[in-house]
Amino acid sequence: MIGSALVAACQARGDDVVRARRSAGQMGDVAWNPELGLVERAQWEGHDAVVHLAGENIAAGRWSAEQKARIRASRVEGTRRLCEGLSRLERPPRVLACASAIGFYGNRGDAVLDESSPAGSGFLPEVCQQWEAAAEPARQAGIRVVHLRFGIVLSARGGALARMLPAFRLGLGGRMGNGRQWMSWIGLDDAVGGILHVLGTEGVQGPVNMVSPQPVTNRDFTRTLGRVLRRPTWLALPAMALRLALGEMAEELLLASTRVVPRVLNETGYRFVHGDLETALRALLA
Repeated sequence: MIGSALVAACQARGDDVVRARRSAGQMGDVAWNPELGLVERAQWEGHDAVVHLAGENIAAGRWSAEQKARIRASRVEGTRRLCEGLSRLERPPRVLACASAIGFYGNRGDAVLDESSPAGSGFLPEVCQQWEAAAEPARQAGIRVVHLRFGIVLSARGGALARMLPAFRLGLGGRMGNGRQWMSWIGLDDAVGGILHVLGTEGVQGPVNMVSPQPVTNRDFTRTLGRVLRRPTWLALPAMALRLALGEMAEELLLASTRVVPRVLNETGYRFVHGDLETALRALLA
């Protein structure tokens, strides 16, 4: 979802875009395999920037041991092999923007978190720490590395919002648990704009929180979405039911409270297209 929107934005401003695929069958594609790394190294020479967004879907269902292993390997091993390959190029990219997530911070209640905040505890914080550390070969090779710590990326075409919409449009939407957990979100247009911003801002490196300046509680998110859709939101999903149905995934992904602010984006002059939730939702669902 993010990659497709990013490609369109890059092409619209006149950039040459090369997609990395498992099978480089289309003209201009390059071959990349997350288990093997750069398949044809010569194809990767001389590009200005690489944006790495690949990873197993963490919200596909209850986490089994096998699913957790796939989530970890798709991020950690895939990133490590990519960065090892980039580090061996004669003409490596100047910048690598690599996906990460605000799952780095874990469940932190009402604490306001920025890029200087320490990692939390649990499966997702552990994966995010290993994910970001896997880019070290690129950093050691002199490539400017940016870790894109995405919050909930809102789009009507995919992701969390698209999964919510059918129930909310039927008037069956509601808060999760007590609704007091913080949700740090970003509209798809600002996710793309933020990526382009960090690619073009030489001083930006390390973690960058890809979130709106205005995180909201789950209760407020629910009410706002209902207001935009003109539907009631009086139902609630009890925390116990979520834990029984989804186990650890519910605890870390749906009920965890992560109140994150975009300090680096703000300090480096990024201007958000949609800073508040209601404006963003109205634009996305127009």
